[in-house]
Amino acid sequence: MSPASLTRRRFLQTSSAAGLSLALSSPGALLAQKSPSDTLNIALVGLGAQGRILMEALLKIPGIRFVAVCDIWEYARTYGERLLKRSGHPDVQAFENHQDMLAKVPTIDAVIVATSDDWHAPVTNDALRAGKHVYCEKMMSNTVEGARSMVRTMRETGKLLQIGHQRKSNPRYIFARSRLLQEAKLLGRVTGAQAQWNRAVAPDLGWPAKHVIPAETLARYGFPSMHQFRNWRWFKKHGGGPLSDLGAHQIDMFNWMLDALPTTVIGSGGLDYYKDRDWMDNAMLIYEYKLPTGTLRAFYQVQTTTSSGGGYFETFMGDQGTLKISENPRLTAVYREAAAPSWEDLVRRNFLSAQAAPPPAPASNTQVDARETAALAAYDIPIVLNKAIHQPHLENFFAAVKGQAKLNCPADEALRSEMTIYRAIEAVETNTRITFQPSDFEV
Repeated sequence: MSPASLTRRRFLQTSSAAGLSLALSSPGALLAQKSPSDTLNIALVGLGAQGRILMEALLKIPGIRFVAVCDIWEYARTYGERLLKRSGHPDVQAFENHQDMLAKVPTIDAVIVATSDDWHAPVTNDALRAGKHVYCEKMMSNTVEGARSMVRTMRETGKLLQIGHQRKSNPRYIFARSRLLQEAKLLGRVTGAQAQWNRAVAPDLGWPAKHVIPAETLARYGFPSMHQFRNWRWFKKHGGGPLSDLGAHQIDMFNWMLDALPTTVIGSGGLDYYKDRDWMDNAMLIYEYKLPTGTLRAFYQVQTTTSSGGGYFETFMGDQGTLKISENPRLTAVYREAAAPSWEDLVRRNFLSAQAAPPPAPASNTQVDARETAALAAYDIPIVLNKAIHQPHLENFFAAVKGQAKLNCPADEALRSEMTIYRAIEAVETNTRITFQPSDFEV
C-alpha cells in the first residue's frame, strides 16, 4: 500500500480510468444533513507527535467522547489509551489496525487521521466508506492520486472530510482576510507576498530500545525500519518533505488570502546538509499570480538547518501597507506606508490597535543611505486566540458534523491549494518552470 515516489508521471495521471473528471465543488455544500446526538464518538488514528497535539486540543472541546485510538506502535497506543482513560474517557479501546477498529467499534461518528502521509488516503477512504466523517491532517497524501481519491470518496459517500489547514479557522487569520484585506483594503494594491519557516538542525527521532516494533509488523505497514517509521517525514515513500510539512500551511495562505491560485512556479532546493534522507532539506520558490490588479509574485523559503530569520510567518505587501501574520502573535504586525491615508479611523472602528510609535528618523549625518525608508507606523490585529491553534479547526469540523456550520477546509478546496505544493516540488526536482493547467485543480 506504499505510494510510489514523486515523479512527473504522478502529475500527469488523472482519474480517467474511473470515468471521473469532476470540477471542484463549492465548499459551502459540505454540511452534514442532520445533527447526531450532542455527544460525538470519535476515534484517533495515529498517535505520533501531531496526533498527540490534536489529542490535547480535542480534550479541551466539550461534547467529545473518545471511543477508540489506533496506532501500529504499541508504545504509542498504550500511551494514548492510558491518557484518555485518566482524562474521563473510560471506554476507549486501542487498536493496531484501523480496519479492525472500524469493524469492532461501529458507534464511531468521526475519525481523526494523524498518520504518516502515505496512510492518509487508505485510512480516510476506509473511514468514509464505513460511514464516518473524517478530519485528516495535511498533506492529504504524499501522492496526487491519493489526494484525489479522498475527494472522490468524500463525494461518493456524502460524508464530511476536513483537511487540517488550521489557519483557515484561526480567528486572527479570518479577521485579517475578511476585514483588513477584503473590506478595508488597507494594503491598497497588493504587489507582493513572502513567507518562511526556518527550523534549526535537529537530531532524528529515536525510540526506547525495549519498545521496538517487530520487523514483521513494520513491514506489514510499509516501513523497512524503526528509523524510517519514526522519521517518516524525510522519506519519499511516506511523506512530502519540508515543502509539504511546513510549506503547505503557508502556501495555502498565499492562495487563501489572495483569493487566487498561481499561474506559474519556479524553485530551487536540495539535500545539501543531511546525508541519510530522501527529501531536500531546504527550498526556495517563486510563484506568479495574475490578480485583477496585475501580476503578483510570492516568494517562499523553508530551511531545516537554521532557525534564524525571525521565525515563521506570512507577509502580504501593498502600496499602502503590509500585513505580517503568524500563528505566533508576537510575530504579527500591520505596517502603514508613510504616504498612505491615516488609519486612525480603522483604530476607532477596532480594525486595528496601535502599537508603540516607531523611533524618530536618524539625523541626516547618521543616515546610512539617501534611499533608506523611515520606520513605518505599526499596528496590531485586535483579535486574540486563547485556544490551542488546532482547536478552532477541530471545533469547526464537529460543528459541521452536527449540522451547525460549514467546513472551513473541505477536501476539494484543500486539493486545489495542495496542488500548488505538489507541482512546486516537481519544479524543484526537475529544475523547470511549471505552468499550472486547469486540469491540475480537477479531480
